This record gives sequence, C-alpha cells and structure tokens, in this order.
Amino acid sequence: MNKTKILIIEDEPSISDNIEYALNTEGFEPVSVHAGQEGLQLLKSANFALIILDIGLPDLNGFDICKEIRKTSNIPIIFLTARDSEVDRVVGLEMGGDDYVTKPFSPRELTARVKAVLRRTNGKQPTVNNLTNAKFKIDSDKRKINYYGEALPLSHYEYEILTLMIKNSGKVFSREELMKAIWDTPEMSMDRTVDTHIKTIRAKLNKIKQNKNPILTHRGFGYSLES
Repeated sequence: MNKTKILIIEDEPSISDNIEYALNTEGFEPVSVHAGQEGLQLLKSANFALIILDIGLPDLNGFDICKEIRKTSNIPIIFLTARDSEVDRVVGLEMGGDDYVTKPFSPRELTARVKAVLRRTNGKQPTVNNLTNAKFKIDSDKRKINYYGEALPLSHYEYEILTLMIKNSGKVFSREELMKAIWDTPEMSMDRTVDTHIKTIRAKLNKIKQNKNPILTHRGFGYSLES
C-alpha cells in the first residue's frame, strides 16, 4: 500500500528529523530537503500530497517559494517559521498557504495539522459533479471553479469557501459559520483568517472580471455571494 508522501523543506536537520519521525509514526512517507531550490526541483519529479515549508531558508524565502508553486499547483502548504507576527500569518495566507505553524512547536501538533489539511483536501466531494451558477461553474471531481469561463487558481480553503457560497447564493455567512463549515480545527483559526481568504478570492475574481464584486460584505456579521 502506497503511503502519503509529504515534502519537508526545512534547513535545520534537527527540526526536519523530528518532523520526519512524527510523520513516519503516523504512516506518512516524509521526504526532507534543506533548500528551496532543491524542493522546487523535487516537486517536478515526484508527487506529494502536502508541503511543510520553512519561511527562513538559506537560498530562497519561503513566501517566494510558495508564490512560485502556486503558479502551477494547488498542493496544500503548511508554513513553518520562527516568526509569530500577525503580518507574517496574513502574508502567508494571502500567498496561498493552508496553515501556519510557529517554532517552537510540537511535532505531534504539526502532524495533526497535516492530517486536518489532508482531510479537507481529500474529503468527501459533493454528490453533484458539476454545479453551475451563472457566473460560476464548479467541477467537484477536479476541485476547480470557473468564473466567466476562466479557471480560478484557488487554494484549498478558497475553493471550499467559494463552493459553499455558490451553493448557497444570497445566504449571509458569519465568520464563525464559515470557520466551522470549512476548517477541521476552527478553534485554531482566527476571524482575520476568513477575511484574508475572502480578500484573496476577491482579488482573483477581479483579475478575470474587473469592477465586479460578487462577494458582498455585511458589516458586523460576515459575507454572502450575490444571488
């Protein structure tokens, strides 16, 4: 039986060794590299289910690596960093990261987050394979959404948020409702996390159709998709 492969891009061997051990004990197949370029090259030749990406690498910034990966792939990315400021968290999410873990950390907690992200990525798909809503078309088998006929480059959480809104056009969702519906561990997320993902979704929609904003803000409560 093939194990789920996880790519670890971390320049400190002691940290990557601990992560590898924790992932191995949970049945994963971790592969570690210690530089960003090495990780990017490996992604071209091997299939991974998820990336654990350190921000402070010796050759490339982790944010820049994420940006490069997002040009061609929606593979889940968990950022790993010694920096714990809100700005770094927001930047990481805006770049397309799926989670953010700060050092020092528990390898068991990181493994739990890996499982949570993979559950969301590989979870049960909607029974309707294709859902169309005027401007949008959802292909749930490929986890893709087209907007006015063009594919949106969405991260996993962005895909889940927008799918939920499309299937419930006109319904107003509070931030708490979105977190509970989308995140496996909503208590580990923040209201700002939802706002950040909404911001990036809007930016991607705007690139395809300028001056159109189908996601409405309901001040003091949350968001909805126009009917």
